Amino acid sequence: MMLDYNSLLLALGVSATCLAVTLMGSWLARRAETFLLTGAFGLVLVVAGILAYAHYVEQPERLLGAGCFVLFHAGFATIWGAGYQFRTGRLPKSGIVVRALVAMAASIPPMIAGLDGLAFMADNLAIAFLLFTTARQYWLDRAEAPAPISGITALYTLTAISFVLCAAVLIWDGKLVLGAAPSNWAEDLSIAVCIAGMTGIGALSLALHQWRLAARHRMDAITDPLTGLVNRRALFDQYDVRAMDASTAVIVFDIDHFKSVNDRYGHAAGDHVLKVFAGELSANCRGGDTAARLGGEEFALVLKEIMPGRAELAAERIRKAFEERDIYIEDEVLKCTVSVGVAPGRSELLDFDAMLNEADKALYAAKRAGRNRVELASHLHSVPAGVVRSAS
Repeated sequence: MMLDYNSLLLALGVSATCLAVTLMGSWLARRAETFLLTGAFGLVLVVAGILAYAHYVEQPERLLGAGCFVLFHAGFATIWGAGYQFRTGRLPKSGIVVRALVAMAASIPPMIAGLDGLAFMADNLAIAFLLFTTARQYWLDRAEAPAPISGITALYTLTAISFVLCAAVLIWDGKLVLGAAPSNWAEDLSIAVCIAGMTGIGALSLALHQWRLAARHRMDAITDPLTGLVNRRALFDQYDVRAMDASTAVIVFDIDHFKSVNDRYGHAAGDHVLKVFAGELSANCRGGDTAARLGGEEFALVLKEIMPGRAELAAERIRKAFEERDIYIEDEVLKCTVSVGVAPGRSELLDFDAMLNEADKALYAAKRAGRNRVELASHLHSVPAGVVRSAS
């Protein structure tokens, strides 16, 4: 029976090692996913704990048992930290340390005092708590990839339940002193569940990694890498087949004399100007609106559910804010302006391309009229700096 139990521990160690290698390999393929590295480190600590526990099974010494608890609690707390990092993008160092220390404080003193039965009750409950909270971290972010994340959540939860059963059996027996490693049906079941859970989490982690890579590729395909706004392709994919009604407006912006900025200050300065203006656009986006970089120094803003006369007010607000913005280029303060063309919604339905063309014509009219102004496409009313006229 002892040989069978050691074989189970060996299989668990191999399974945990394989999962650690899987996570490490996934991290090497995409270094930005640092939660994978954190999870791999946590599993290394757990594997070390399994090896130490195998020795404890043969020689149940107090210090060796305490060492097992240190490795297990540090490892599972780190795995919780990986789940938190997956959800938020931040590594909770203090949270990992606090959880590990609390778990150690609950289990190590009884072990040192010779109350190993009580120590294993606390140990199992502490590990179960850490696993439940790890499952919760993934569950909270399940919307990103429902299938693999729900599976990972379920496996962490089942593994936590197996540790609860181990603690429950020990509590039912009521022995505060065992004198040996716990040996009962719950322990065997827990190891079997852990082996299956590690295998399943490894497979689902690979699926999740591929899911994230595919999502990242889709995002890269529709995002302007410099400004973070959607690109021209994405804008046309979103609106090209839609009819634009009276509640939708299209605004086109072109930064004035942008070539001279590049020529005088360099392309890095020009990129900074583009980012500053993209920030102004984003700041004026409501839910449902779309800000895009069309290319070069040209941008577009699609306003949804906009009241008549409000599109030109929004355009003027952005124009004025950008004109007043101090843009720091090395030791100089640069002032830039933007010309704007507005195509307000009409009672008759137009497609997106037609409205964008109208906004483009208004934009070039604004440039011909002296730049740094808003021009309306509907009746080609000009809106000089600081003045906004109705489109009616």
